[in-house]
Amino acid sequence: SEINESSRDYKGSERSSRSSRFDAIDDAPVLDGVRGRVEGMVHVSSIQAGVRINNPREVLSRGQPVIVKVMSIIGSKIGLSMKDVDQVTGKDLTPHLYPGKENVSVHESNDGSKISRDPDGKMLNTSSNEFSRTKRLTSPERWEIKQLISSGALDPKDYPDIDEEAGELGFEETEEELDIELREEEPAFLKGQTQHTLQLSPIKVVKAPDGTMNRAALAGATLAKERKEMRAQQVQAEIDSIAQDVNAAWIDPMAAPGERKFAQDTRDAPTTATNPESAFEHRSREVGQPEWKRAVESKSVTFGKITDKSIKEQRESLPIYEFRQMIVDAVRENPILVVIGETGSGKTTQMTQYLYEEGFARNGRVGCTQPRRMAAASVAKRVAEEVGCRLGAQVGYTIRFEDCTSSETKIKYMTDGMLMREILLDPALSSYSVIMLDEAHERTIATDVLFGLLKSAIKTRPDLKLIVTSATLDAEKFSKYFFNAPIFTIPGRTYPVEILYTREPEADYLDVSLITVMQIHLTEPPGDILLFLTGQEEIDTACEILYERMKALGSFVPELIILPVYSALPSEMQSKIFEPAPPGSRKLVIATNIAETSITIDGIYYVVDPGFVKQNTYDAKAGIDQLVVTPISQAQANQRSGRAGRTGPGKCYRLYTEAAFRNEMLPNSVPEIQRTNLSNTVLTLKAMGINDLVNFDFMDPPPVQTLISALELLYALGALDEEGLLTRIGRKMAEFPMNPELSKMLLLSSELKCSEEVLTIVAMLSIGGSIFYRPKEKQAQADSKKAKFHQPEGDHLTLLAVYNSWKASQFSNSWCFENFIQARSMRRAADIRKQILGIMDRYKQDIISCGQKNYTPVCKALCAGFFRHAAKKDPQEGYKTLVEGTPVFIHPSSALFNKKPEWVIYHELVMTTKEYMREVTAIEPKWLLEVAPTFFKTSDATKISKRKRNERLEPLYNKYEKPNEWRVSRVKRFSHVSQTFG
Repeated sequence: SEINESSRDYKGSERSSRSSRFDAIDDAPVLDGVRGRVEGMVHVSSIQAGVRINNPREVLSRGQPVIVKVMSIIGSKIGLSMKDVDQVTGKDLTPHLYPGKENVSVHESNDGSKISRDPDGKMLNTSSNEFSRTKRLTSPERWEIKQLISSGALDPKDYPDIDEEAGELGFEETEEELDIELREEEPAFLKGQTQHTLQLSPIKVVKAPDGTMNRAALAGATLAKERKEMRAQQVQAEIDSIAQDVNAAWIDPMAAPGERKFAQDTRDAPTTATNPESAFEHRSREVGQPEWKRAVESKSVTFGKITDKSIKEQRESLPIYEFRQMIVDAVRENPILVVIGETGSGKTTQMTQYLYEEGFARNGRVGCTQPRRMAAASVAKRVAEEVGCRLGAQVGYTIRFEDCTSSETKIKYMTDGMLMREILLDPALSSYSVIMLDEAHERTIATDVLFGLLKSAIKTRPDLKLIVTSATLDAEKFSKYFFNAPIFTIPGRTYPVEILYTREPEADYLDVSLITVMQIHLTEPPGDILLFLTGQEEIDTACEILYERMKALGSFVPELIILPVYSALPSEMQSKIFEPAPPGSRKLVIATNIAETSITIDGIYYVVDPGFVKQNTYDAKAGIDQLVVTPISQAQANQRSGRAGRTGPGKCYRLYTEAAFRNEMLPNSVPEIQRTNLSNTVLTLKAMGINDLVNFDFMDPPPVQTLISALELLYALGALDEEGLLTRIGRKMAEFPMNPELSKMLLLSSELKCSEEVLTIVAMLSIGGSIFYRPKEKQAQADSKKAKFHQPEGDHLTLLAVYNSWKASQFSNSWCFENFIQARSMRRAADIRKQILGIMDRYKQDIISCGQKNYTPVCKALCAGFFRHAAKKDPQEGYKTLVEGTPVFIHPSSALFNKKPEWVIYHELVMTTKEYMREVTAIEPKWLLEVAPTFFKTSDATKISKRKRNERLEPLYNKYEKPNEWRVSRVKRFSHVSQTFG
């Protein structure tokens, strides 16, 4: 060990003592003139600043090198601190807590270690100077020390600062705990309109909250959790039984050879939890993949024969072909045209080609918007094949963080959000001759905003052509909005569909769905099945259950090819849904609502519709986005049933009653613009110079409270000034294709000199979904690998550590598989990072690294974006958000799950059985005041803050008293009664 002269810092390795509250530093210096061994003790409160630690093993491991500062020397005991020293450089962070250097000298002991002595040569004794002054211990810590002294484990002489009566003496007072609260002052442009003066309520997206369907939707989350827990118990039981069998064969000397062979096979098996390392000797795709998914991937891409027709013959066989010339003439004669056509009629792929072939692209591009990224990319790929060019040449696409176009691109598919960003730079859309808003009936936020923007663009550019397409029969509404534009209807080739309802409401819609699928497969004539579910987790669960049931039936039943569809699937798996099933088998496609209109699957004769969809809803009062399962609308139900009648007469099994269809479903879905957060949309409109948002020409205006909430957030972020006008930083924020919170983080990170780190974190957050995967057979192993990346600051810096480690491995795929990280997600994060870097370069934002020594600037930048997502530890349980006092909890997958810091910020809330915080980072409350002074303020010490007023007093349990007997109000009331009637 050595002691540094300037800061009196010892270097040593960690050695946990038997006491759970202390750490002893190994190889403590042997001091001249002192008998016995000198031991240094680091109290848990002195290990890490700002973090409450219950056990040293939470942050330290045995043998780990640490640097400590001597805080007190009493006899043979040395009080040490780690938090007062920079663990990388050894710099003293609290130089005021020790005597001046002029009285200190350094001497070397017999073993080579260096110690500090005063001018007389005596070892420093700090009982009478500032050296011994440190942070006041908490009440539980003082109690523990007293108990150890009473038991004889500690010498009271070693703790003169602990007094039996007074508790603790001679310790420096720490700064008073900072109590902050929300500002109630309203900006001038929102006077009398915010939640401080108006009662705001969440937007309702359900027609009958107490109806049978909504109750089933609410029960679905509970049932999903039960299924997950049951599956985890089964997996654990399998692991436990395997371990027992393995050991038994070796423990029992009379074990039969077969048993020994089984044990050896089990040890060598790649899927065994007892031998995880051998798993990596197998193909990377098999690592962690469930059996059903491996079965799907192992099949060849083509299940059966698709068609003998050439591309030309396929195009001419579509229903739209016979209306080709009529459509072209209608577009030429009208500035705006509303086109109604069934899904699969060919309007998405063919209309753009017809216009291109007729010369509409000579003076500009033909642009076509899609509501989903997957649809934009897949349609562009198909059209490029039909045109006979490579993707990105004459035909290309643009989605967020991915541009597959070139200067020669004439037909361009894109998400509606990307066209909105193009209008931000070019309001007249001068590079386009035709714009086609496809799937307009989906009514995404971007589509609704584009309605208003393109409506005004047509007035300034008479040569611009606008086509609005829809798969539903709400054409009159579109026509009326667009200056009574003509309606062109493409008749579809539809066959009759028999609609079947349940007699009684179903409580567990997932279970009933799977039973219905099996019933169809075993009893109905040939024909593929389409099952609608709400999301990835539900679809994966359904695939696994059905696969196991089919496996149990064996070869006695025809093969059922199970194919999931959701955006996170690799494109090669997504493409399999379009392949015909081989003779003698049946295809089951399990999809989200993307299969309602965005994609067309031939061969579907049976549709199973549980009647639910996952929707994003926004609570303006709490400022929270939530993904909730809700009943579908009647229009969606009709779209789903129509999927069964494209190839021939079909059946639709509606797993709800006819009464529920008529009484509990809305006629049409609530447009996204009326139920989601509009902060990004409002920022974009402000950047376009549209300041009068209330009077903007929306087809269906959003609730005023949602607009007010968005304006409040942008004002707090500094994007708007007191008059509601865009600030300089707000203008820059609008250029980033992401939420305003993330763009504010990026822009402030340059000032805080940590933009390199924040850039990586934002890219990792933008990929959507987790980068880690947890195979059911190897959960413990995956958790162990993930824990190696955990950072004490929290999950955002854990993401940074993962990316930097991947970068250090030369972006290796094998490294990803070894660490249970999704390589595809990491590559996407790298692409996003490159795109954001280009935007930052455009605005001359410095890319600076803060290094690995101090991540405080990074945490401050995170606070600057997500200060509304701050939460404080609740004395009873979990945390409470600062904005609304909502009870929330750290997600079990978080790096901070077992640490529970006092203050945190989170990226998003996920509602399952509890409101869980995802991507959590520990913060200091003073940072909130620094980065959001218009949103937070220090509480008045002379008044009780709003947060404290809402806290409940919980008395100690007393079996002799009834609940609430202790309350003063109750005592007064009974006292008053006895005086009146006594």
